[in-house]
Amino acid sequence: MDRKKTIQDFATLSLDELYQKTGSSANGLSQTEADKRLAKYGKNMIQAAKKTSLVKTFLQNFTSLMALLLWVAGFIAFFADMKELGIAIWLVNVINGAFSFWQQYRATQATDALQKMLPSYTTVIRDGQTVNLLVEELVPGDVVKLKSGDNIPADGRLLIADRVEVNQSALTGESTTVNKTAAAMTPAAVKAAGRFSEDNLVYEGTAMVAGSGEMLVVATGMDTEFGQIASLTTSVTETKSPLQKELDVLTRQLSIIAILIGTIFFVAAVFFVDYPPVKSFIFALGMVVAFIPEGLLPTVTLSLALAVEKMAAKNALVKHLNSVETLGETSVICSDKTGTLTKNEMTVEQVWLPGGNDYAVSGIGYEPNGIVTKNGHRINLTEEADLLELIRIATLNNNSAIEQKNSKYQLVGSPDEGSLLILAEKADYDYPDEVKKYQKISEIPFDSQRKRMTTIRKHASELLVLTKGGINEVLSCCTHYLKNGEARPLTDEIKQKILAKNDDLAKEGLRTLAFAFARLTKEKSDYTVDNTETDLIFVGLTASQDPPRENVIEAIKKCHDASIRIIMVTGDYGLTAESIARKIGVVSGDDVRVINGDQLSAMSDDALKENLKHQIIFARVAPEQKYRVVANLQEMGEIVASTGDGVNDAPALKKADIGVAMGVTGTDVAKEAADMILTDDNFTSIVNAIEEGRTVYNNIRKFLLYILNSNMPEAIPSVLFLFSRGAIPLPLTVMQILSIDLGTDMLPALSLASEQTEAGTMKKPPRKRSEHLLTRSLIFKAFAWYGAMASIVSIGAYFFVNHTHGWPNAPLADSGNVYVMATTMTLSAIVFAQIAAVFNCRTDSQSLFSIGFFSNKRVLGGIAFEIILIACLMYLPFLQGIFNTTGIQLRDWLFLICIPLPIILIEEVRKYFVRKKAMNAELKKDM
Repeated sequence: MDRKKTIQDFATLSLDELYQKTGSSANGLSQTEADKRLAKYGKNMIQAAKKTSLVKTFLQNFTSLMALLLWVAGFIAFFADMKELGIAIWLVNVINGAFSFWQQYRATQATDALQKMLPSYTTVIRDGQTVNLLVEELVPGDVVKLKSGDNIPADGRLLIADRVEVNQSALTGESTTVNKTAAAMTPAAVKAAGRFSEDNLVYEGTAMVAGSGEMLVVATGMDTEFGQIASLTTSVTETKSPLQKELDVLTRQLSIIAILIGTIFFVAAVFFVDYPPVKSFIFALGMVVAFIPEGLLPTVTLSLALAVEKMAAKNALVKHLNSVETLGETSVICSDKTGTLTKNEMTVEQVWLPGGNDYAVSGIGYEPNGIVTKNGHRINLTEEADLLELIRIATLNNNSAIEQKNSKYQLVGSPDEGSLLILAEKADYDYPDEVKKYQKISEIPFDSQRKRMTTIRKHASELLVLTKGGINEVLSCCTHYLKNGEARPLTDEIKQKILAKNDDLAKEGLRTLAFAFARLTKEKSDYTVDNTETDLIFVGLTASQDPPRENVIEAIKKCHDASIRIIMVTGDYGLTAESIARKIGVVSGDDVRVINGDQLSAMSDDALKENLKHQIIFARVAPEQKYRVVANLQEMGEIVASTGDGVNDAPALKKADIGVAMGVTGTDVAKEAADMILTDDNFTSIVNAIEEGRTVYNNIRKFLLYILNSNMPEAIPSVLFLFSRGAIPLPLTVMQILSIDLGTDMLPALSLASEQTEAGTMKKPPRKRSEHLLTRSLIFKAFAWYGAMASIVSIGAYFFVNHTHGWPNAPLADSGNVYVMATTMTLSAIVFAQIAAVFNCRTDSQSLFSIGFFSNKRVLGGIAFEIILIACLMYLPFLQGIFNTTGIQLRDWLFLICIPLPIILIEEVRKYFVRKKAMNAELKKDM
């Protein structure tokens, strides 16, 4: 095929000319020919927008505000002839930047891998057989089957079009759908239609909104119109997420605090202690570096990446790292019922006919193990004329199939339709022969407005209109009902009887489908809603059970405990929806409002907001009405997660703070619009993802608590030095302060990113978006509690060494081996206090012993690393000279080893009282 021939030229060709031009046929390509074309044209892929190069990404990690401060500080140290200090500061920057880059790279690789876990497939005819094929393996000449909800996988010419409507907004920007046909166009018509508006051409990047059909692929990959446009575009700058903005604010705040503290120390040293200005400046510079949280950004990236991996293992694929934080803020979940809260494994349990017959159906699932009974006896279908008619409608107006593979029955298609096929088998109805006998003439697909599906079939002179759908929607088309094989007038009394029975079934939590038919006297040139779905004969109802998913009741309870509201938004009947919602715990009590689609349409936004303050269920609503519900919830200040699987769910998925698409039943359009895809379509997976989102935020706070608390024992020695006017020699040197930030603190701090979810995480309300990472309580705990304990211990270690060498009878050493040993002990005491701190930071209020002292292997590795590092600083000669350290004696080691346990036990006592206070508050709440 010649790509120079534009796709518009294919619009004018007849089918024979089209097949000849593309070297294809109605049976598609042979696999051999397809392989040749794949080698020639390449994979059907749009090249990704140009990403920031790895070199640029790497360099960006060394040019943040925090990094620039450290570069400047290093230059000043070199200028002041403090080369070791300058090297140390720069080393902090290099390690921090390199680790940040590595975590970003790993996170990108992880998200790319997750995207590949849900490859896109399309249905193709190859060698005359229908096969599922990866979209990227399509080649020009392939014949592709299309249905509502599919993304168009390549540029193509329609061969068959049954009421096809396409959303081309991705190409044209116009949100209105475009009707498509398969007929060839004249050159004049093509020219008049304009680009993208041809009647019989469809384009990659657009979506089937309605109908079904087949297309012949004429262009793939970068040769498509979408590919040509993509090749001209450049990468779009991403908007920063709330967490990224919060981190920017936090970085600025801490940097300003660090500079302010450094300035205060410099002024105090020069004017209060009369310290030389150069030394004072270096001294102040060390304090600035100490207060900068170097490991913050890599920790955040690591936390998000680990959370994404955990979510993937729990069947939730997050498309963007920053969506994780939003999950933690979620306050409302707008959830579908069928397939999300329930299994979407429909089983017909009852059949009711207005003529007075009730039937019970045994067996569950998609295996035909069961029977149909009336009054406790198995039926003979030939003696049940009305039931036979209902089953005939159910099977002839049906696009699904039950396949048996490896002794297992598998549904291909809709669960509702699958349950009807199983009903037919249980009733001993040979539907495959009937399907072959009655030729399908036309179909009017189900849509969310009509809530009906109609098929027109013909056998000999018999022309049938077969309709199934929602009770009200089908009854509105009926003028008669069937009784004992005879059509009788559908009076208001009979209508009320039908509706009352439907309500009784719905109250039992059963999902009902209504069936009707009509006989046409002659064929029509075109079958439409207006000329087919009229004057129908109502036949009866089926009532199906869709059992709740495993663990969904526990997941819903967890949401309620976490102050997360669940709003069921379903296309199902109101009474059925309410019955299921009560059964699984979505709603309870008397204050429950059930609003249907018509009521929602007539309701003002103010009235809707008022209703949204109560327990509420939206039933018989169209998917596009979800958008309005989501939008109003957001205007009320809620953070909304919304589920969806259809084309019309896409606007709500985009609008929601977290759009959740179904990976199994979801359409390509829904998956593309969503932020998260459930590989098991299970509500429990959403709750698990929210829990992980909360855990990430908590772990970032644990990291902040850990690194900030060490600032206190780093600063207190300098405060003592200043306020004693030098009477107390500096217990901790600048280089020793940097050794904590440079090495000993880094790995234990980062290990907190992998901490598991703490008990009680899902018993707290969602955090507000206005809530900052750095809170007053966190600052108080870091400085006035953890920091104070570490300060007392480290200063105690300093005086302990001096005491063993004659103090207070002799003055405090300000030089020589005793002074070096005293500062070494101060440094080591801070490190061992930080060992206690990293254990204490693992939980907010839960006992460390309840989660397992050794359960976080990364923490243990970090502790081992800092002990080895502090030993190296003490005993390696070249490091002793740089960091002003020396080897210590056995009694000093015993002193250090005794530090962590008391600090841990003291914190355990505090956590005990915190838990007791929370428990008492809970008891008062329940009283």
